[in-house]
Amino acid sequence: MSKSLVINKTINKFNKILKIEGDKSLSIRCVLLASQAEGKSTIKNLLKSDDVLSTLNCLKKLGIEIKQIKNRFEIKGLGLNGFKYKKNLTLDAGNSGTLGRLIMGLLVHSDKKIKIIGDESLSRRDFQRIMDPWQKFGAIFKSNSGKLPIHITGTKKPVPIKYFEKKGSAQCKSAVMLAALNTEGVTKIEAIPSRNHSELLFKYLNVSIKTKRKKNIDFIEVRGGKKISPFNYTIPSDISSSAFFIVLTVLSKNSKLKIKNVNINPSRDGVIKILKMMGVQIIYKNIKIYKGEKIADVIVKSTSSLKSINCPMHLNSSAIDEFLIIFLVAAKAKGVSCFKGLAELNQKESPRLKWGSKILNLIGIKTILTNNTIKIFGNPNLKINKKIVIKNYLKDHRVFMTSVIAGLTFGGKWTIHDKDSIKTSFPSFLKILDTIKR
Repeated sequence: MSKSLVINKTINKFNKILKIEGDKSLSIRCVLLASQAEGKSTIKNLLKSDDVLSTLNCLKKLGIEIKQIKNRFEIKGLGLNGFKYKKNLTLDAGNSGTLGRLIMGLLVHSDKKIKIIGDESLSRRDFQRIMDPWQKFGAIFKSNSGKLPIHITGTKKPVPIKYFEKKGSAQCKSAVMLAALNTEGVTKIEAIPSRNHSELLFKYLNVSIKTKRKKNIDFIEVRGGKKISPFNYTIPSDISSSAFFIVLTVLSKNSKLKIKNVNINPSRDGVIKILKMMGVQIIYKNIKIYKGEKIADVIVKSTSSLKSINCPMHLNSSAIDEFLIIFLVAAKAKGVSCFKGLAELNQKESPRLKWGSKILNLIGIKTILTNNTIKIFGNPNLKINKKIVIKNYLKDHRVFMTSVIAGLTFGGKWTIHDKDSIKTSFPSFLKILDTIKR
């Protein structure tokens, strides 16, 4: 039986200071790279969500020793191509597209067939985009029409490749970069700009990498074969998770919020840029650079007068995980907001663009939807006085959390199913909400 959450009143005004869990993208990348280092790496503030736990479990199956000591994880890496492959090995990526795609980049040397599986939602997603470049490395794949389950057999002599990533997918780009680590020679990547955590981690770890941007294309070269030293890393707070509480504050009355130590990497802070364009008051304090990542305390206040936006497409990749929550702000803005080039949203855990439109329609907001665009006809006086039920959304954690924020700020009586969906990316979401309500 699906656990549901009932919301029947809006949140009272608040003035709070929060600390959010570690960034999921960095958590998964740090753990995978620690497995390739020679010796013990220590990672603090690792996000303990199902997606990250699935990553740890997959690495344990590949022979990596992992210990948790309070808020610290010790990972004993076996070096490049150090995984221990067993016969008939199955790796379960759970709900994580990041894990499912990235870990396959580290399996190009596997001398045995490995099966990659995932949950119902992940099994609907496109993996052909990853298999195409890996076959050029020399790996052999069998799949379900480009979807999970996938069987992969590596090669003893992977060859460097040239790869053009044209979807703005950091997962695809990073997977090729990880495959390049174990490949002698120089792998060359041309990519539509997307989040650059992998590039920054490679540079911090002294991996042989060159990067430059020309005419809105990122050119990346990775020379493989160089040993990786063990490292210590403290994961900053996740901006995607923070965005839900930022918007909660924006849409509440007379409220203020400070979130400490948030990763505001310029390839990830599109949500902040977009909200500022819509009139939201957001400022950064205590800005610093930590091992290549830009970090700051984020302070936000309630905003009574919100402006519609014709969202610049160049911000899409840096806000791709936050558009559902941005749509809620557009719902309260004066005028018509337009968002274009968002077909990639429908390749997420659920068809998110469709779900964004559906939630808005349920609360009485008119939308015009295509396969990659949405127009949102805002209503600054929006208030809800009816029952709304959210279910059958493939347990997409962001659909759940967006619905919760809508219920707490717009009113109405909400029943939101699949409460456990938040375990994949943000298990403390409801607990943090409770601290704000007190």
